Amino acid sequence: MSADLSPYIGTWVIDPSHSRLGFETRHAVVTKVRGHFATFEGTVTVGADLSASSATVSAKFDSIDTGNADRDGHLKSADFFDVENTNDLAFVSKSIVADGDDFIVTGDLSIKGITQSVDLKVELGGIATDPFGNVRAGFEGTGEISRKDFGLTWNVALETGGFLVSDHVKLQLDISAIKQ
Repeated sequence: MSADLSPYIGTWVIDPSHSRLGFETRHAVVTKVRGHFATFEGTVTVGADLSASSATVSAKFDSIDTGNADRDGHLKSADFFDVENTNDLAFVSKSIVADGDDFIVTGDLSIKGITQSVDLKVELGGIATDPFGNVRAGFEGTGEISRKDFGLTWNVALETGGFLVSDHVKLQLDISAIKQ
């Protein structure tokens, strides 16, 4: 590991107003649809040793925003997230290991009562003090999941081949966290 973690040691609370918990998937094979969750929270704890480090994130499915109200309504329906019966996404890290200057955060991602292990590649973005005296750290993360692994199987076959919604979903995290 070559990244110096000493400035990051401590507990950090995600600032949702300056962060993005997003995703991207292919639509109709030819284009990408991007979205994010507007309501989420989480903490990152960085220890002097990576084995003492952890991260947790939760989000509300009813806050999903893809920029299209009809699509958002469909995602909230029983075909996908079924927000009337389950409204929470949760991620709890199990391990964090160095990967050069980056980190691999492995954790349990729970969607609709199904939990799967997910790896996120995380890059440290730096530390700064904002004009209000808050010490902030930036973290950027990416990962990929199969939505079928979480019981999200709704789809429509296309006449030209392929499906309306890709099984693969890219996860995108742009996090600003405030030191506690």
